[in-house]
Amino acid sequence: MANALDNPFWASLCSRHRELAQGGDEIARYPADFAPFLGVARTDVDVSEALPALVAEDETVLLMGIAPRVPEGWLLQYDGPLVQMVCEAPVALADGPEITALTVTHQADVLALTALVYPHYFRPRTMALGRYFGIYQGGRLAAMIGERLGTETTREISAVCTHPDFLGRGYARRLLAMLSNDILERGSLPFLHASPQNKRALRLYQQLGYRHRCDIGFWSLRKTSGADRS
Repeated sequence: MANALDNPFWASLCSRHRELAQGGDEIARYPADFAPFLGVARTDVDVSEALPALVAEDETVLLMGIAPRVPEGWLLQYDGPLVQMVCEAPVALADGPEITALTVTHQADVLALTALVYPHYFRPRTMALGRYFGIYQGGRLAAMIGERLGTETTREISAVCTHPDFLGRGYARRLLAMLSNDILERGSLPFLHASPQNKRALRLYQQLGYRHRCDIGFWSLRKTSGADRS
């Protein structure tokens, strides 16, 4: 693979999260309670035999960077590009409230916040994919951030989210600066993905020194239904 960031799901499943990977040598996925992500090694991988065993009848999985041709009976939908950004130098960390390392004891708070503002990709065991951090205010989880994909030399920052009651206080900025610097200090490259329509997030990332690396393809895949075929 020329660059792991060009095929981040597959690269992560083959390296940092290889023990979680379900599948074979050319196609694999995360367990459904960790993440709805599936990766393939190349665009020409024959997935016809593997898909029925990997994807449940009523399930939708997501692919990024590389997608294969799918056999009859499956619907692969292009959901548009995401913006992939990387941070190559330390960023300024502003003063602010204490940052808490989140553990299983905080899981209920994490799941409640992600269900409210980050509902599409977070699953009951997503926190097991990396380290997560948050800021509490008045006993409430006001903002959080975490690590998700990665290889030996890269770490994806994900779940950057703030409760609507605490917007505008700089909590996401503080968390992002802290985690980006920590990843760099550990010898890895921080990267992240964002929707091109999320102008507020993109502006924050750019202000903190993240640069645009590429626009990366994003697809959803599911078994077709009678409605799809009619």
